This record gives sequence, C-alpha cells and structure tokens, in this order.
Amino acid sequence: QLQLVESGGGLVQPGGTLRLSCTSSKETLDGYAVGWFRQAPGKEREGVSCISTYRNTINNWLDSRFTITRDSAENTVSLQMESLEPEDTAVYYCAADRLTPYACSNNTDWYDHWGQGTQVTVSS
Repeated sequence: QLQLVESGGGLVQPGGTLRLSCTSSKETLDGYAVGWFRQAPGKEREGVSCISTYRNTINNWLDSRFTITRDSAENTVSLQMESLEPEDTAVYYCAADRLTPYACSNNTDWYDHWGQGTQVTVSS
C-alpha cells in the first residue's frame, strides 16, 4: 500500500512563497500519476495540478502561480506556490494513481492513494 507524506506547509504572509513536497518512503513515485489538491474550510476539495507518468505531462487547474515538478532522484513530487494570497489558505493534499499511464486528473475519485494533508495559511 502506497503511503504518501506531504510536507512544507505553514504560515506565510501574502505575496510569499511555499514549496510543498509529496513523497513515499516505501515505494517509488515514478510509476504513479500524482496530483495536488486543496480543501479550504467549508469548500469542496479542488484540483491544483497534476503530473502523469512516463512523459510527465502536466495539467494545471489554477493559475501560473502554482508549478508542479517531479524529482525521481528524491522520489518527490513538489508544488511550488508563489505570490500566495489569503484565498490560497487550505489543507493541501497529494494523491497518486498507477492505473492510467500518460494521464492525470483533477477528479478526486481517480486517485487511489492520498496523503494526510499539510496546512497552508496565508495571513498577515
């Protein structure tokens, strides 16, 4: 069973930058599509970005302030977040799927494995 762990969340001022990481200690992430999602209080979980297997095709569902990357050597999929706004405050989750090569999705049902989430708070 793949176990995902997110890190890098915290409190940041508006306009600041954070880099979130998603890793697995027991299995390589190279064979998995990985998505980043977020859920703000009282709102549904929404897709932020994802990266597929093999060609590392990237889909972004928010604006260009969010950049997803895969580092196979570190077994990590990261989400770089810049120019953060209070509206970006949420719990951020990574998720993984290995059934569909060359693709990824912003549909939460598409993913079989989820991390516990990391809190991101943007406030002055």
